[in-house]
Amino acid sequence: MKLISFLRTTRIPPTLLEKVGLPQCRFIQTYVPRDPKDKPKRYRYPASYDPYGPRPPPSDKIIQLAERMAALPPEELAQIGPTLRDKLQHPKMQRIESEGTDLGSPGGASAGSAKVEEKKAEKTAFDVKLEKFDAASKIKVIKEVRAFTSLGLKEAKELVEKAPVIMKQGVTKEEADSIIEKLKAIGGVAVME
Repeated sequence: MKLISFLRTTRIPPTLLEKVGLPQCRFIQTYVPRDPKDKPKRYRYPASYDPYGPRPPPSDKIIQLAERMAALPPEELAQIGPTLRDKLQHPKMQRIESEGTDLGSPGGASAGSAKVEEKKAEKTAFDVKLEKFDAASKIKVIKEVRAFTSLGLKEAKELVEKAPVIMKQGVTKEEADSIIEKLKAIGGVAVME
């Protein structure tokens, strides 16, 4: 009893809640639970669904151009792509070739070897391939690979461990020779392709 009377007579400073009042916000529930007995709705897409919306039909000029292109002989049709790429200044697409995978040549083995000989005759850019290396000189090889590529330590280590692997592509013959000599001096075997 004395405690209650004491508390009534003493003034306790008001707290923030008493000064401001209850928080002035409303909670609106926007989620309405689905009836568990309802089946999920299935929507049917049109036969030709375009996620970007309907497109306007091509103009008469485009239709005439397409008809003229379709009427061209195959030799001239093959020239359209490179000509447009040069005219529109698009970068040339690089062919991705994996070793050991031959997709076949259209003229048989003799036509394929003739093409390879023509490529080698006019080749100006070379690839440097790391064939193997001494296990004792692995760290030196990794440091040398980092020196002539712009790879970090981890990437260079992974590259060296994958040997045989192409380390640098599209280099001149002199640069490729210097890379091969440097690797040979520290115990690595590299070839020029």
